[in-house]
Amino acid sequence: MFSTPNPGHTTAAAEGEVVLFLIGMRINHFRAPHHWLPVMLGMPRMLRELSAEPDSGLLGYQLLTGSPRTYYVVQYWESTEKLLHYASAPEKLHHGAWARINRMMRDSGQHVGLWHETYVVPAGNYETIYHDMPAFGLAGATGVLPLESRGRTARQRLAHGSAAGPAD
Repeated sequence: MFSTPNPGHTTAAAEGEVVLFLIGMRINHFRAPHHWLPVMLGMPRMLRELSAEPDSGLLGYQLLTGSPRTYYVVQYWESTEKLLHYASAPEKLHHGAWARINRMMRDSGQHVGLWHETYVVPAGNYETIYHDMPAFGLAGATGVLPLESRGRTARQRLAHGSAAGPAD
C-alpha cells in the first residue's frame, strides 16, 4: 500500500509535549523460534488493541527493522501517564504478555533480547520537516501542516509551543 506524498515542505501538527517510546527485540538464536516468535507476535496484538481505543493515548506507531535480527516499534504517545497506564492495566494485553515474557526470558537461554526506551520531549524541543513525503513519523501520528505554519527557520520551529516563543 502506497500513500500519496504531500507536496513540498510539511511538518507535524503535534502540539505540546511528545512522548516517544521505542521498543524492540533482537533474535539472538534463529534456530529457537519457540523463544522469539511469541515475543514478535505479541506486539501487533497490543498495537491493534491500542489503535481500537481512541482514548488509549497512542497517537501512532511504525514497525521497523534494523537488521534481519532486530525489530522495533516507534510509538508516539499523548502523555507519559497514558503510556504508564496501559503498561500496568491488568485488563489490557500488555499486562499478561509482560508476565509471560518475563517467565520465558528466565528460561530462554538468551535466545531473544528485549529493549525499550522512553523519551519525554517538552514543547519547543522538537522539529519535524518532511519534503514530498506522505504523513510519516510524528506527522503520521498527529497530522500534517505546511512547514511555514511553524516558522521560517529551524529556531522558530523549535520554539513553537514553548514558553520562550520564537527567537528570530
